[in-house]
Amino acid sequence: MNLPGDSPTSESKESMAKAFRSTKVLTPEGLRPATLLVENGRVSSVVDWDQPVLGSDLRDFGDLVLLPGLVDSHVHINEPGRTEWEGFKTATQAAAAGGVTTLVDMPLNCVPETIDEAALEAKRKAARGQAWVDWAAWGGVVRGNAEQLPALIRSGVPGFKCFLIHSGIDGFAWVDEAELRLALGKLRGSGLPLLVHAEVAGPVNAATEALNAAHADWRKYSTYLASRPDAAELEAIALLIRLAEEFNTPIHIVHLASAKALPMLADARRRGLPITVETCAQYLWFAAEELPDGATEYKCAPPIRDAANREALWNALETGLIDMVTTDHSPCPPAMKQRETGRWDLAWGGIASLGLALPVLWTGMNRRALGIEKIGEWMAAAPAKLAGLTGRKGTLAPGADADFVVFNPDAHWTVEGKDLHFRHKLSPYVGAKLRGQVVETWLAGERIYGADGFSAEARGRELVRS
Repeated sequence: MNLPGDSPTSESKESMAKAFRSTKVLTPEGLRPATLLVENGRVSSVVDWDQPVLGSDLRDFGDLVLLPGLVDSHVHINEPGRTEWEGFKTATQAAAAGGVTTLVDMPLNCVPETIDEAALEAKRKAARGQAWVDWAAWGGVVRGNAEQLPALIRSGVPGFKCFLIHSGIDGFAWVDEAELRLALGKLRGSGLPLLVHAEVAGPVNAATEALNAAHADWRKYSTYLASRPDAAELEAIALLIRLAEEFNTPIHIVHLASAKALPMLADARRRGLPITVETCAQYLWFAAEELPDGATEYKCAPPIRDAANREALWNALETGLIDMVTTDHSPCPPAMKQRETGRWDLAWGGIASLGLALPVLWTGMNRRALGIEKIGEWMAAAPAKLAGLTGRKGTLAPGADADFVVFNPDAHWTVEGKDLHFRHKLSPYVGAKLRGQVVETWLAGERIYGADGFSAEARGRELVRS
């Protein structure tokens, strides 16, 4: 499906031919010395580093790495309705500071939830003049809205998201197998993916009841971990594999946390089923054994599991069984994290991380001697494909939007509160010692973030699938 050719925000500036040169440009052919030629906000060609570029405004970045603008297909912007949690301005500026040039917003925790055309229009209105990066919006599948899905498809959403367990938001009701079948029937033939929070309630409810009966201490991380057992993910994923085979419709597993699901996913992949998988930066960085009791800023669902599980996820990422890495940036006002009580059962589940995923992942990759080329696959090309943006986003190739990141892979730094650009400066990554830092971020051939901060103009556009 094609995307409309949106007119750049500043036509007079972007119509000028520009050239961007580095000895390390991540092109579809790999990392190499090259020059990007840009016209009207798009890459017109990629030429040899030493080729003369007459008549162009040339910027030479030396040995800094030019990466494709990253695509984060799993974020909660929360606007409209919960702007006190996050909002388009703060979320998109945090993204720009981390080299992310495209966000795809989840259909919750905004009010109204993005489950019909009216709610989508409310989100579009809220975004006007406030987006520093390009964005799109997933539609929502909830109990009783199957008849709304065709209209949302016509309105241009790139796909849909649902939960198989309580989402934490009463207005975004989880669905059972019968509702899943209704939704997949509406999506069949559209090519659009159904993104699924893959946990079911049975094992979670049983584990929670047993812990409460035993008077477990809910300040301990081990209690929270035990309340969200691997079985909840395994049962959900087994159901989704069966439905993907029956309906032959793309299904995407969001934020895979349990490595125990990898064998069944590998079997599904061998059988050619239309299933893709993401994990999140937190599952590749943290381990349950390292989490302090009462430190509820680490709470997310599914939970962070142990170090052996973390290594298995890394291995699956390296072999291609896991397709991509996202953030699941899901912030909230600090009071909702229940830091005073330290109770994991009462705290909001969601980790604030937008803008940090690139150096977090690169630090982990350095420990495993992985090349930077994988960044382009895991954090740009694959999520762009999921959102129907292949050819336009996530690549530095002719015809693509001139979105790129100037990255210093050798910088060493420690995350502090001042480095967080999302609304509330509460994140489990504060204090993390990282390698690699974003120097500049460019959107459609215009710089939107650099040493002097953010561009004065919000240049982001909505990406509407047609």
